[in-house]
Amino acid sequence: MAQGPDYTPPKVWTWVKPNGGTFASINRPIAGPTHEKELPVGRHPLQLYSMGTPNGVKVTILLEELLALGHVGAEYDAWLISISNGDQFGSGFVEINPNSKIPALLDRSVPVPIRVFESGAILLYLAEKFAAFLPSDIASRTETLNWLFWQMGSAPYLGGGFGHFYAYAPAKFEYAIDRFAMETKRQLDVLERRLARSPFLAGDDYTVADIAVFPWYGALVKGWLYGAAEFLSVQEYPNVQRWADAIFARPAVKRGRMVNRTFGDASEQLHERHDASDFDTRTQDKIAQPDKPPAA
Repeated sequence: MAQGPDYTPPKVWTWVKPNGGTFASINRPIAGPTHEKELPVGRHPLQLYSMGTPNGVKVTILLEELLALGHVGAEYDAWLISISNGDQFGSGFVEINPNSKIPALLDRSVPVPIRVFESGAILLYLAEKFAAFLPSDIASRTETLNWLFWQMGSAPYLGGGFGHFYAYAPAKFEYAIDRFAMETKRQLDVLERRLARSPFLAGDDYTVADIAVFPWYGALVKGWLYGAAEFLSVQEYPNVQRWADAIFARPAVKRGRMVNRTFGDASEQLHERHDASDFDTRTQDKIAQPDKPPAA
């Protein structure tokens, strides 16, 4: 099996140099802010600080879906946090998310603003706040949460595992790529078998589970992630393809995928979102410059 030079781990690991790869400049083994920077605040109750990666897209899709249902309280300002530039290590962002990962949400509709971090927690918070996209009966609610938490536990193998070693690592290693390709295909098969039995993950209804899973696995089978559709033979998963197509056809999903997007076709990028009209009156100052799609 093709491998790199033999490596014997030291008795005690120390961080002596960046580890290379696309995101080497922002990787470090400590937490906390690197610089002082206050976060901007807009006029809406919900302030989102994010980027249009799969984890960020989950939240903007849900917010756009809530607005489409008529929940005016779901109006939001979406501020771009450029993780390539290290914005997530600014003091204001770290106050909202001590883990320095996007997305982070601040709900200012209450007397004492509530911070919400981790994308799954944000989806659950919003679904409960607006009583939407989360069933109320115990069986359906539990099935929805099963798949929501499945995504939270599974996607790191797709993003930080397969995506990193296939697309971003400074060198290609057969063992790492094979290991995570195998796991990614196993996860796709989990979805394929489930979606052979029901139109959506939790059953007949579209829920936060679908909203969480689509930006990762839907994007993968649509060919949007890592340029890996052919490598992973995504045509082998027709039920996942059918499900992904149905979700992508939703207008709110198309809008949500644009928000805070900094890569791909400029026509699909909306740098910041402060009003629904931003989708129709986009100007160059609202459109981010093309960049490599981050993994998180």
